[in-house]
Amino acid sequence: MWDCTCFTRKEILRLHGRYHELAPHLVPMDYTNDPDVKIPLALIVNMPELKENPFRNRIVESFSEDGQGNLSFNDFVDMFSVLSEMAPRELKAIFAFKIYDFNVDNYICNEDLEKTLNKLTKEELTPEEVNLVCEKAIEEADLDGDNKLSFADFENMISRAPDFLSTFHIRI
Repeated sequence: MWDCTCFTRKEILRLHGRYHELAPHLVPMDYTNDPDVKIPLALIVNMPELKENPFRNRIVESFSEDGQGNLSFNDFVDMFSVLSEMAPRELKAIFAFKIYDFNVDNYICNEDLEKTLNKLTKEELTPEEVNLVCEKAIEEADLDGDNKLSFADFENMISRAPDFLSTFHIRI
């Protein structure tokens, strides 16, 4: 996907060890015979690094080249790279947008915001409260008045919340 990482060789080898641990029956230690191995979403979302994250399925799906959540080792490294503390803010913003775009239409609409808010609050808000917050968010962030957030709208919104992307990281 991105084929860029800020990890050292040693860190990549450690990531491969983590990848192998998730599915030792699928992942060879030597890729000469079967380089196209993919680990299914169900195994990845249960990693300790993701297990408590309410967006774990969306995170994994966003990095999956097949869109189903199955990750190749390269996808796995990309996920950890973007979610590392060293990743540039712009790259984190791109993936945050992808994660919140549940219907994958390249916009964050009211339904996407509702799903996001319900995940963030563990569905503790009433439907009326969720609707009010979503309407207010779109009203404040929608720069072109189309009632949905483009990536530019999203980027502008999170630029006013400097701590927003600091929550977008996991450690290896």
